[in-house]
Amino acid sequence: MNSRPRDEKRMPFLEHLEELRWRILKSLAVVVILSIVAYIFSKDLLNLLIKPVPPDIQLIFITPTGAFLVSIKVAIIFGLMGSLPVIFYQTWQFIFPGLLKSEIKMAVVLVLSATVCFLLGATFAFFVILPFGLRFLFSFQTVQLVPMPDISSYIGFAGRLFLAFGIVFELPLLSFILSKMGVLTPAFMRRQRRYAVVVIFIAAAILTPPDVITQVMLATPLILLYEISVWISAAVCKAQKQKGKTTLQKAEKADE
Repeated sequence: MNSRPRDEKRMPFLEHLEELRWRILKSLAVVVILSIVAYIFSKDLLNLLIKPVPPDIQLIFITPTGAFLVSIKVAIIFGLMGSLPVIFYQTWQFIFPGLLKSEIKMAVVLVLSATVCFLLGATFAFFVILPFGLRFLFSFQTVQLVPMPDISSYIGFAGRLFLAFGIVFELPLLSFILSKMGVLTPAFMRRQRRYAVVVIFIAAAILTPPDVITQVMLATPLILLYEISVWISAAVCKAQKQKGKTTLQKAEKADE
């Protein structure tokens, strides 16, 4: 992860844009292919997505094309999630071009880790946040207020939750990478804790649908992930200091 001198010339701006375009096209191609595959199984995937909905709630569609568009949305959601390793790898290759073999191995590990973290966040949202949030929100029904949610709105709501929790579960990995690069330290994270909490609640308000309960349910695990990130940063910094001491001792022995 440490920076190293590079002999290659700095890439011209237009070539840089061309490389970005091709990496985006490669990622989009994989998304389209996997979305087509997911569309074949869209009915089964839709049945999976609506499992958190309470059994006494009936989902409806209010336009002639509603059911068809829902199938497309479901296919795109699973196509995107299945394409995450490719998207992360293409992003990494664009940010850090010309990797050595050892660095490529590290990149593969980080890409797989990023994918696992995102899927863990989406899974947490599906099994914990979504069922709890739906039960709470539908508990406000009365004789006059009967919930009949539109299936398209529900899929959009679930998709935003998956995206939000997938992103925030990347925080420990991001802490590891930045600490490894020397950009982040545990002391800095501890000093900025109070400001981080404010930013977390602002981010929760932006990433989640406009209701306070969902925002709090996102902010709470995010605060916990922030604390875990502090521990990870401390462990990385400690390991690097120990490695530096070992290297220095070896150098002193070699001089003797």
